[in-house]
Amino acid sequence: MISNSHQILIRGMRIYSENQIIESGYIKIENQKITEFGTIENLKSEEGFEVFEVPSHFHAIPGLIDVHIHGVNGADTMDATEEALSIMATALPKEGTTSFLATTITQEASEVERAIVNAGEYIQKQSSQGKAEVLGIHLEGPFVNKKMAGAQPIEHIIDPDLDLFKKWQEKAIGNIRLVTIAPEQPGGLEMIRYLKENGVIASIGHTNATYEQVSESIEAGANHVTHLYNQMRGLHHREPGVVGAAFLRDELKAEIIADGIHVCSEMVKLAYHQKQSDGLILITDSMRAKCLKNGKYDLGGQEVTVAEGKAVLKDGTLAGSTLRLGHALKNMMAFTGCPLKEAIEMASANPAKQLDIYDRKGSIAVNKDADIVILNDEMEVIMTFCRGELAFHKEENEE
Repeated sequence: MISNSHQILIRGMRIYSENQIIESGYIKIENQKITEFGTIENLKSEEGFEVFEVPSHFHAIPGLIDVHIHGVNGADTMDATEEALSIMATALPKEGTTSFLATTITQEASEVERAIVNAGEYIQKQSSQGKAEVLGIHLEGPFVNKKMAGAQPIEHIIDPDLDLFKKWQEKAIGNIRLVTIAPEQPGGLEMIRYLKENGVIASIGHTNATYEQVSESIEAGANHVTHLYNQMRGLHHREPGVVGAAFLRDELKAEIIADGIHVCSEMVKLAYHQKQSDGLILITDSMRAKCLKNGKYDLGGQEVTVAEGKAVLKDGTLAGSTLRLGHALKNMMAFTGCPLKEAIEMASANPAKQLDIYDRKGSIAVNKDADIVILNDEMEVIMTFCRGELAFHKEENEE
């Protein structure tokens, strides 16, 4: 039963707030915002509130934010329909995701344009009725390096084209928030400077850049790395590459796919030791097959085979994931031994800060959006509230 009450009280659980962990706490939600929280002994009134009683060993954490997700439950950003984004926004609360960047893939310019026009229009009119919020668009490609294409269709990759980007940003009603770019390509540094000047995150990804070239891109304004380790120049003892730059340069926040497939657990742990919890951002990079059965699916016009959680092209290249962000949170704790507080930082606070929306998302604090996830003691998502609406409530025996 999904609630549409405008006054909600969640009580009983441990709260991971912005500055402290509260045992036996409560959270009050009114008109989509967190209005009050604390220990139950300080709760003065419940009158007029719909009450959700939660066991004391459960956890209340801020909603998770996925800055890199292509699709879920049969839908993909590149479908370029309102229905596709609505399906994504409806499915994601089941994994604890309360907001996300609709992520494109390299395709013909006209196809990318259709997707960003659709996303821009959707963002302008989206409602808060129990769905994850689309915060903007992540343009992954086509401004990448063909040598590091991965699952990006190589025939549609082009050099960074500032005029084309400006056109697309206008078509997207200013909603492109993050761009994955190979800085070593002609026009790369020029585009990074423009993105920085206009409040768009420039992310180094699908790139063969050297350490020196990454350093130049940081000077130009890049501050983000797309899926660390995957499709980038790796770490070498005479050429640190993109991975070495990500480890050594604090200016860079690095996305990581903590599924044990794209990145093995030991390398996730290495990244955590190098970047610490304030330097990493958990992402899924998931495709439409997430939440569906094994089989064949489309990604950017390419056939992808999904079996036992692994998605590959015909040649065996990894092609997005089926990872759920709630599972990434759990995996990060298992792979690194980090506490839940730090995993929350990587999945909620850091993406909010990167997107410059930490004033309203990314932590449990008064006057912030009531994006709240309830986890059980096994770190499974039990309930998700999106801007004060109950968007997901796990039933017994539900997967």
